[in-house]
Amino acid sequence: MEAETSNKSVTEANDAEQSVSFQRVKAVATGWIVDFVFVSLCRHFKEGKFEDFNETLTVFEAISQSSSPTADEYAEKTMICAFIARVMHGKHLDSQFEEDDSVMPLVSAAKIWSRLEVTVADESVFENITVLLCVQSVAVCLENGQTSSASSALNWFKNNYELPQKVRAKLATIVSQRETYDPLLRRFSFNKLLETVKSFLDAYLQKNPSDNLLKEATKMVLSSQNCEALEDSGTEDAETEDTETKDKSLSETACKMKVEDVKKKEGTVLRTKRKLMSTKITDVWKPDSCKKPCVSIRRLSKNELSEIISDKSLNTTVVQKKRKTRQKWTWQLDTYLRKGVDCHGPGKWSRILLDYDFEGRTATMLKDRWRVLLKSHAVS
Repeated sequence: MEAETSNKSVTEANDAEQSVSFQRVKAVATGWIVDFVFVSLCRHFKEGKFEDFNETLTVFEAISQSSSPTADEYAEKTMICAFIARVMHGKHLDSQFEEDDSVMPLVSAAKIWSRLEVTVADESVFENITVLLCVQSVAVCLENGQTSSASSALNWFKNNYELPQKVRAKLATIVSQRETYDPLLRRFSFNKLLETVKSFLDAYLQKNPSDNLLKEATKMVLSSQNCEALEDSGTEDAETEDTETKDKSLSETACKMKVEDVKKKEGTVLRTKRKLMSTKITDVWKPDSCKKPCVSIRRLSKNELSEIISDKSLNTTVVQKKRKTRQKWTWQLDTYLRKGVDCHGPGKWSRILLDYDFEGRTATMLKDRWRVLLKSHAVS
């Protein structure tokens, strides 16, 4: 009877599979996977996990290339992933997202952000993120000593966005005077940009829930935990019964020993079979015995990845970093350094950095060079 029921269930399952187009099932499954990877990317971004974000971004790109969902919902999510990828690498000026090497990550993010205006429910959030992208595009360039790049970024925003007049004028003054510690830059800081983008992601996920696969996986985990709890409960009951059996056996043995003692005193000795203790061993559940198999995923090489969204493509890609060549200190740069120390004193490297053009060097590099000059007795 049970065999007939099992065969009937299998037959019904096969009929159901034949009645549904596999392509439609594949499209739904692919959509669930895209949603799950999208939610994972948003979570890594909000938690600031840089390495996990890049690995998940690679997975998202591979799925997008192998299957291209046509729904507008997935096109939006692809653009959002490309946007947060550029924001995540906003301070890495050597990160390349477009064919033009001069386009910085935050400027590239602003290009995509203009296309995402329809996804933002609150217009003030869109304007706020736009201003933050502009200010930080300038601030990051100034922090790295690239004044010309900061000026180019500001001009691009002036030509493509209607920025508040006060912000435009203040940024122009900051760039001309290289004021990296201006209150405006602190007010519209990079952390403020990240927090505002997080609030945008929360609002988008609330309006567009992408948790079908996540819910099913959660149910599976909860079901597995409940089964393990029942197994643990059953093991404890078996141990309790075994203990009670042992106690009863010991009690019976003690009574028989008392009877034997009485019979010995009376001169009558009777042989009785000794009841051996149970040799049954109860297998206690151990976590190590139930480890789930781990599946390793091969990481794609850089040659297998395509470019992230550019003017020609809307796909995401892994960031390609260029190694900068080490620049030597010239006699002119050493002269600037001596004059700066004479004017401001040793230790005021950030101030000295603003007075002269040190060709992209940082305050730490100035400090290290000064130590080298002191050791070589080139300065006193």
